[in-house]
Amino acid sequence: MAKDPRVTNIEDLPGPKSKGEMEEWKMPYEEYCKKIFDVGNEHAKPRPLKGIKWLSCTMYIFTPHSVANLAELGAECIKIEMPRMGDAMRHTSPFNECYLYPLHDTRPMTGTGLGFTNANPNKYFITMDYHIPEMVEIFYGLVKKFDGLTELYRPGTLDKWKMSYRYLSEINPRFIYVWGGGFGYGPKIFGGSYDILGQAHAGLASISGMHEFMGGHCTKQTNWVIDWQSSNLITASILAAIHHRRKTNLGTMIEFSQVQVPTRMLGHTTTMYGKFGIVRQRWGNWDTQLAVHGIILCGKSDFPDAENPQDKFDARYAMVSAFQDADFKELCAITGMKELYEKYKAHKDRVEGEAQVEIYSALERWAADKSRSEVCKILNNAGLLAEPVRNDREVYESPHYRERGTVRWLDDPLFGDMLLHAGYSSGLMEKSPRRINWHWRPVGADNKKVYNEMLGIPLSKIQEWYDKAYI
Repeated sequence: MAKDPRVTNIEDLPGPKSKGEMEEWKMPYEEYCKKIFDVGNEHAKPRPLKGIKWLSCTMYIFTPHSVANLAELGAECIKIEMPRMGDAMRHTSPFNECYLYPLHDTRPMTGTGLGFTNANPNKYFITMDYHIPEMVEIFYGLVKKFDGLTELYRPGTLDKWKMSYRYLSEINPRFIYVWGGGFGYGPKIFGGSYDILGQAHAGLASISGMHEFMGGHCTKQTNWVIDWQSSNLITASILAAIHHRRKTNLGTMIEFSQVQVPTRMLGHTTTMYGKFGIVRQRWGNWDTQLAVHGIILCGKSDFPDAENPQDKFDARYAMVSAFQDADFKELCAITGMKELYEKYKAHKDRVEGEAQVEIYSALERWAADKSRSEVCKILNNAGLLAEPVRNDREVYESPHYRERGTVRWLDDPLFGDMLLHAGYSSGLMEKSPRRINWHWRPVGADNKKVYNEMLGIPLSKIQEWYDKAYI
């Protein structure tokens, strides 16, 4: 029936539909964001992956963190570790310090190192020795109840034990199986990988660091960036597989090579070689596409009397951006580099490598008697973009990160107060935010919960397994 043009309904009109919505529309954008994201109240909102159950046969960072992403979004995730020992990453830490106790009740004086941080929140931890046939049958029982698994053993290891996708998909056709390893199938299939190896093999290290003529060499990214990036991409693949299963009712296998991830991080590098035969060079703290757009060393620390050497000696770097012609002219006027403006008026001229060497050297000479705060204040007052390079303490104290909840304290059920970012640094979601329930748990902490309460195995049997070190 055609709509009567003489009848007007309020819901058909543009604009707010209620007094509450009208007040919301009048609210400044920043206040609106604060209201809808409601930072600190994540646990009162829905869990987007509630009902998803995931197994994690993983170690180190990139595969464990891919599962932690699911756990932060509300999936029930169980990490399976080696009896008594656990994930090898528990035994690493920054310089083998900062341990949290206990690792396991049989090793009361051994803790888990902070290198384990951020890759394992919200998981339940059980132990299992896969080499024992009786435990493989228990593993199959878990597969029947779970949606998927992530593992990182050498290619074919779980296949040899009849625990790979082609066996598990027979047990549970809806099962999603992720193998995350070094090289993946191909000529180097059995090559193991670590973050630094991946950075080298994919060419990422070749474009990091300073040129030799500037006293530098190719450089590994300090943090394990490939591990963290790989884990996020694995999680995206898992979410796509879950969506596909909703349409087909079938599981799938995901094969993920750690060393191919840095090729994605190379940006235009490979394409430029394929198109023009140009091998990209490294320029350290400077952008190869823009000038000025980089980091300079200032002469004075912002904290010359600090006890922490990171404050006392390293708080001297500032990011400076003035690549538009008008901004570069203003920069040259402020810093007294007027002759460089005459020489490099056009961006196409100053973006050349030799020009950047000259320009940044002049900027550092200008900043030699100034602190980074003074440099940033002078440039900001002139309408130019400049920002101090912050250290860990400054990030922790940043009002911006605190207001957004990026860095916050967690009252961990076992370990007490812990400062963390974990999933809270991954962006804000109004209806279905990430949340952290606990940071991690000791080896085998949830054996009783999983084996007895979930699988119905008698406590006497669990004790027998425990005595035999099966778990």
